[in-house]
Amino acid sequence: MLLRQAAESRYKWAVVGMLWGISFFNYADRQAVFAVFPLLEKELHLTSVQLGLLGSSFALTYGICALFAGAIVDRVRRVSAILWGLYVWSLICVATAASRTFPQLLGFRAAEGLGETLYFPASMSLISGYHSGDTRSRAMGLHQTSVYVGTVAGGFFAGLIGQHYGWRWSFVVFGGSGMLLGAVIHRFLKEPPDSRGAGHRPAQSSGPTQSSLKGFALLLRKPTVLCLMGAFLCANFVAVVLLSWMPKFLYDRFHLNLAMAGLAATIFAQLASMLGAPIGGWLADTLRQRMPGGRLLVQAIGVFAGAPFVVLCGMTNSIGWLVVALTFWGFAKGLYDANIFASVYDVIPPETRGSAAGLMNTVGWLGGGGTAPLTIGILAKSHGLGVAIAMASAVYLAAGAFLLIAMAFFVKRDLEAVAE
Repeated sequence: MLLRQAAESRYKWAVVGMLWGISFFNYADRQAVFAVFPLLEKELHLTSVQLGLLGSSFALTYGICALFAGAIVDRVRRVSAILWGLYVWSLICVATAASRTFPQLLGFRAAEGLGETLYFPASMSLISGYHSGDTRSRAMGLHQTSVYVGTVAGGFFAGLIGQHYGWRWSFVVFGGSGMLLGAVIHRFLKEPPDSRGAGHRPAQSSGPTQSSLKGFALLLRKPTVLCLMGAFLCANFVAVVLLSWMPKFLYDRFHLNLAMAGLAATIFAQLASMLGAPIGGWLADTLRQRMPGGRLLVQAIGVFAGAPFVVLCGMTNSIGWLVVALTFWGFAKGLYDANIFASVYDVIPPETRGSAAGLMNTVGWLGGGGTAPLTIGILAKSHGLGVAIAMASAVYLAAGAFLLIAMAFFVKRDLEAVAE
């Protein structure tokens, strides 16, 4: 019995490790295009608005499809959704290299959003199946570090490859590597036993549409969920602004080459987030045992602390101060990110976790990530890119307001409802 429990304990963390590798490519693939913005601008003669559309096309498709992806994940094997999603988005990433015009490139970017949309609802539900409330934030916080490493790798290596071999090879290398990883992991990743609630079945007699609508209706009746979705929309807006436009900002203002611009735009913020996410997960697990809104409090600290550093990122003319701003913003972002889904899962039934993650991604990416690159591209034409980036800090303050409202008025009641 003890040996079996030890093996199960090791495997549940091995699952996090395998998902970490898949998530790495999930973010490296999507970040690669931002590192080669200057090359695309020159070769395809793109404007700042068209560059913004490239970022927004992915996010809009991702957000629209995430709503359906979450419902699908609650009805199928999550392992299958994760691995087939990996194969699809990796293949699309490789195919992006065939683009010869802006509409073609725009179409492939949108299609990649479709390919990646299943991953986070399925992976978050899978991790929750293996990790109870006592370790959930830590497991998700550890998994979240893959986002940061993948973003850094996507920015640096896409810029480096593009600088020496052309931007097309960046997509071939990342997409091909993702497919190889999937082939290796396929035999080791397993579905947890009956982790979505007693009596859960992949199919329901009431039909998939009716079942999905009931799940979404249940989520939308939770005030805490609504506040968390509002906060995620705002936080994701700021994150996508910095990830999509910072490489070009560094290339233009500080005259860095493509590889160094892609690296500097990501490495300081992402490494700091790698430190902040595990700390945020541990702190949230600890505070959650002492107060109902413990996870939300950690998230609120993250967005309020990050706002002034977003301003500094856009306004400074010193590379040293920019590094400081990116580092502290990244650490604060990690505190928030570690609890994005753990906070929601506290106040909903287990069988709706996939739908909840899908709904969160729809709101966050459609309303936040989908509008951010294009909004900044438009503002940059009249105010300059630095000022446009700094203006995004106000959106962080709105995220904090949503979290404080949930803590003050709703989270205790919603927790009690789930317990009953």
